[in-house]
Amino acid sequence: MSIEVVRAYFSQWEMDSRILEFPVSSATVELAAQALGVEAARIAKTLSFLVGDSCVLVVAAGDARIDNKKFKEMFHTKAKLLPLEEVESYTGHKVGGVCPFGVKEGVRVYLDESLKRFSSVFPACGSSNSAIELSLPELEQYSRFLGWIDVCKDWETL
Repeated sequence: MSIEVVRAYFSQWEMDSRILEFPVSSATVELAAQALGVEAARIAKTLSFLVGDSCVLVVAAGDARIDNKKFKEMFHTKAKLLPLEEVESYTGHKVGGVCPFGVKEGVRVYLDESLKRFSSVFPACGSSNSAIELSLPELEQYSRFLGWIDVCKDWETL
């Protein structure tokens, strides 16, 4: 169960007690926002892409969408989401709980600029009914991100 992997991952910093688990699903941005009682934009969704033969995770605001042109400029390939049936084998997490914590070796994590307008955001924690509130510096630290990128659209005007 990948929430246990994430719990163990956060326990290194005594952060595991901050993981929230809900009696309802938080598998989508909308469901997570309802479970948390926050605006959907503050849900930090983790999108998994195949770039070459490796997995890239992009953590973006809940109201942001991938901009194919920006993605191609950044990664020199078309934005291709991992097939649903392959997400767990690449990331270590099932669809609905994919997050940038406790991921498989070799997975590259990037944070999208769409998150920078918030002081804190809510990424999932490895299951379809979990989340954790993190400040942006905490998200940077615990996601072990490689950098901030700008590959999304439709959030600037919201």
